Amino acid sequence: MCQYFSRTTGLDRPVPKHVLSRRGAISFSSSSSLFGAPDPRQLSQRRGAISYDSSDQTALYIRMLGDVRVRSQVGFEPEGRGSYPYLCIDFRTLHSCSESSLIPGPGFISAGPVSGRRLRRLLSFQRYLHSSRLLWGTTHLNPLHILDEDYIGQAKCMLERVGSWNFDIFLFDRLTNGNSLVTMTFHLLNQYGLLELFQLDMVKLWRFLVMVQEDYHSLNPYHNAVHAADVTQAMYCYLREPKLAKSLTSCDILLGLLAAATHDLDHPGVNQPFLIKTNHYLAKLYRNSSVLENHHWRSAVGLLRETGLFSHLPAEEGLKMERQLGSLILATDISRQNEYLGKFRTHLNQDDLCLSNASHRHFILQMALKCADICNPCRPWELSKQWSEKVTQEFFHQGDIEKKHKLEVSPLCDSQRNSMGNIQIGFMTYVVEPLFAEWGRFSDTRLSQTMLGHLGLNKASWGGLVQQERPSSPDELEPSRPASVTMPTPAITEESEPESASAVEPIAVTTATATGATNSKEIPQGRKES
Repeated sequence: MCQYFSRTTGLDRPVPKHVLSRRGAISFSSSSSLFGAPDPRQLSQRRGAISYDSSDQTALYIRMLGDVRVRSQVGFEPEGRGSYPYLCIDFRTLHSCSESSLIPGPGFISAGPVSGRRLRRLLSFQRYLHSSRLLWGTTHLNPLHILDEDYIGQAKCMLERVGSWNFDIFLFDRLTNGNSLVTMTFHLLNQYGLLELFQLDMVKLWRFLVMVQEDYHSLNPYHNAVHAADVTQAMYCYLREPKLAKSLTSCDILLGLLAAATHDLDHPGVNQPFLIKTNHYLAKLYRNSSVLENHHWRSAVGLLRETGLFSHLPAEEGLKMERQLGSLILATDISRQNEYLGKFRTHLNQDDLCLSNASHRHFILQMALKCADICNPCRPWELSKQWSEKVTQEFFHQGDIEKKHKLEVSPLCDSQRNSMGNIQIGFMTYVVEPLFAEWGRFSDTRLSQTMLGHLGLNKASWGGLVQQERPSSPDELEPSRPASVTMPTPAITEESEPESASAVEPIAVTTATATGATNSKEIPQGRKES
């Protein structure tokens, strides 16, 4: 590797590689004119993370500006995921040893040889893909997470209004250089004082959040880390509602925020029926019941144990928190929407919700997470439309895969038979409106009325766009309607604990189709929109 020298002080001395790759503003210049106030005309490159003096390419002027990949002509390469100090396993060396043993790092205790089969069980889709690329010599270069101070300042200003329903998560993600989930979740946990209250190790927490963010698939148009950050921000808005704010415990808040951040962890970008009909091992593992939600929960638990975030807590307390986290994540299964909604409506009709009861508080957390998960149609039009475009793109991508492999195309995934407007109107009519109407009954606040107001306006906007499209047949004007199917679904217990894969009974739920087979207003099953 090339040696780098700093001559700003008159002494030639090597600059360690870890200094060059550290986060923060670093300036190395080979001339006094560049030190402190660089002249842009003397720099051959200024766009991105690294600018260097063309007259002396052994000196670097490093400036944080935007989301770019570092391409240096003098041998400097960005660090891979496993070489950051807060990660104990270097995935670049994971497969390099012939005996397939893990290389011990700081704080890591070797567990002996690890078989390839066991390794694939331990790694998520995304992390196994990364390690496979490294194994085959096609390392994926991620941009360094470094920001200009102006960008950091703007992100901080946005966090001052993190409780606003008009919060622009897309802008926030750009200002944080793609780290919206890490920044958002850490800020909210710290704002509630949960780090001190639960004595959470800051390094372990940061490492956990980084690994969570990286295990979301950035290539998914919709189910990615930005969606998780958006759900976390929405969950925070609901936690601030008067009924919840005065009733929830600190443990409830911690679980609610962590569940929001991890609720779609390692989502593959396809829905449950796709995994079932392709005989995916996850469908077999979870017996075709809440396949994705179970995987999201287990993946989150795996990261909690890998980072040791709750290792200082009593064992029973840690297991209890893992179960409650799973109960929240499993509630986001859209195929169980009628079940949860019916129970919620019954409680409201009987007026028997008592938030001093731990099981009732947990149920309200489940409903809050369900609302946060599908709240995109209740956002302002500028934000809602972007989410609609992204989820439709993901639907149609799955449909293209199914056509390519001569599989039956899933409902809503056929770009030839469905339009974005019809999909959105159907989703708002049969899924979003019933849920948020009941949430408005429970929490009759300005926020709930604002969400219902945006929902009505957005639905009308999509209706206008559908009319402008002038479809060839009158049937296309109708929103997608559900058709009844049968799916195995676990029952909800009073404690709202996650059910085992074996304790399931088939119940009738519904799934959205493009043909309008029935007039029932039951909730569509299958692909959830968030």
